[in-house]
Amino acid sequence: MSTILSIEKRNAVLTTMAALLEQEREALKAINQQDLANYNGEDLAMEKRLLVDDAKVDGMILSVKQLASQEDPVGQVRYEFTHDNGMKISNKTAAFGTILIIYESRPDVTVEAGGIAFKSGNKILLKGGKESLLSNQKIVSLWHQALESNGVSTDWVEYLNYDRVQTQAFLEKPTQRVDLIVPRGGEKLIEFTKKHASCPVIVSGRGNNFVYVNADADLEKAMAIIINGKTSNISVCNALDKVLIDVNLPNWEAFANELVNKLKAYNVTILGDDGFAKATQVPAIENDLIWYEEFLDYKIVIGTINSKQEAIAKINKYCGGHSASIITENKATAQEFMENIDASSVYHNASTRFTDGGQFGLGGELAISTDKLHQRGPIGLQHLVTNKWYIYGDGQIR
Repeated sequence: MSTILSIEKRNAVLTTMAALLEQEREALKAINQQDLANYNGEDLAMEKRLLVDDAKVDGMILSVKQLASQEDPVGQVRYEFTHDNGMKISNKTAAFGTILIIYESRPDVTVEAGGIAFKSGNKILLKGGKESLLSNQKIVSLWHQALESNGVSTDWVEYLNYDRVQTQAFLEKPTQRVDLIVPRGGEKLIEFTKKHASCPVIVSGRGNNFVYVNADADLEKAMAIIINGKTSNISVCNALDKVLIDVNLPNWEAFANELVNKLKAYNVTILGDDGFAKATQVPAIENDLIWYEEFLDYKIVIGTINSKQEAIAKINKYCGGHSASIITENKATAQEFMENIDASSVYHNASTRFTDGGQFGLGGELAISTDKLHQRGPIGLQHLVTNKWYIYGDGQIR
């Protein structure tokens, strides 16, 4: 188990997995229907993430195929140095060892995160949520089939069917070595993991993403970007929750009212700060704490702002460190905004919905990190490695 598999072996397993997902497509969708029938439906976003339809299966297959085609992230030379005494020193990427992924509701994570961890030379422990148990067990059985048919031990992919108490016990005293934990889900799951984990944790944190409509904005672009960010998929961490409109924008009230009408057509609940509420007659927010909230729902808060400096300060105070976008035709303003916003991904004239490993060309992601160590934003294949120093000598002593 400890010896790393050759890149040919890893790619062969991934290619087999893609074929098995296609072959078992109907069976997987049928099993997923049982999970959906068992789910109480109290959380719309959770239900959307739980569903496995043809589009989701296509996405799973694509992510595994993309991973198989990418170069090996392990053994890449990052630094080389020749010592005065002749020793050759190099630093290369290395696998972590064993990675535990804790996630809720999303069976596609069992494929995508499992694939990324495996391709980067790691053993994966998958701890999915009870709501997707049957779908996850089916996918893990396909992983085991793909491993076995290539003569590889099924130990490389392990599913932990644990309840909360068992999970806590495992986090505090793992029964096997764990080198890295990645929780993917709501704030409660992340807090729980950080509190109990006895090894490093990379936080895939909340969204609460902002769009700032600058005084020099193209209003057609602004409208399309806000509608897309809010309504295209409410259940994801790159969805839009907050909009700031610069009152120096010519006829900003007319734009504000048009925006309200468009959002209402999608049944979005709209709240405004005092200035926005007064201009549009939407209900006013009760207090400023709502600026911290991630909604994962058809809900948005829109505020007014006096300057780009004020916008930057407000976003840095309240956003989740995930994504923020400025809509402006002034490139210098955009650059200043992007350099000063403290978030993993900053945009100029584009939707925050693109913060995603697949969209950034990484072939999917293990998580989207809102931490700064050791990787920020989408964590792709090339980030799921640590490093190691290799020193070649000829009898040198110090």
